[in-house]
Amino acid sequence: MLPDLKLLIQLQDLDSAAERLRRRMADIPAAQAALDSRLAELTGAVASVKERIATSQASRRDIEKDLAAVQTRLSKYKGQLMEVKTNKEYHAMQTEITAAEEVVRREEDRLLERMEEAETLAAALKAAEGALKTGQADVVRSRQQMDTDRTATEQELEQTNAERTRVAASVSAGTLALFERVSKHRKGLAMSEARDGLCTQCHVRLRPQVYNELRRNESVMQCESCSRILYFVAPAAAASAPSAEPESAPAEPGN
Repeated sequence: MLPDLKLLIQLQDLDSAAERLRRRMADIPAAQAALDSRLAELTGAVASVKERIATSQASRRDIEKDLAAVQTRLSKYKGQLMEVKTNKEYHAMQTEITAAEEVVRREEDRLLERMEEAETLAAALKAAEGALKTGQADVVRSRQQMDTDRTATEQELEQTNAERTRVAASVSAGTLALFERVSKHRKGLAMSEARDGLCTQCHVRLRPQVYNELRRNESVMQCESCSRILYFVAPAAAASAPSAEPESAPAEPGN
């Protein structure tokens, strides 16, 4: 194989590896934002339960205040009952007492509801705070792992870039300029394996004469459709030979 062609395949592999590493780095802010969002959600859940507890407690205080007032009034009515002198006054006072006792029962029922609600909210708060504590620990671990991964990725990217510089220095100037130009216009994918008479990137059939010539890998040849630099891998070596990554979907002629 032409030395320049072999070096270009290495360059393509290094460029593809570097792009994967850059994408991994670019994904980190979104992952961090997801952690922040999760933590905010858990914190909000705790705040929401606490707000409900505060509302319930305020309602309970109002009920206790109203209940105390009615009980005072009822006690007063019962005291006055002993002082009435006529049946009419007696029945009137009994009516007041019955009405007050009904209010007392109603307020006591409301108070019982608030007490039961308090137990439910206390359990909900405990669960929410437990979830927040667990979430905070998970976020800390995730951030630490993220920092470790970022450092490792930065180092790997630095090594990949250094290796690319070394390989690029060995390519002839004209061939390297062609590679860089095609790579720029083809979103970083300048190389394409020729297989079964086709360019594996744009999937356009090559002219038989062109295909037969490039099978020798003795010159730098470009696909007449997508302009990528073509190379051929013999079937026996195809399993172990490096190759450019194929596009996700077939392209129309001219891509």
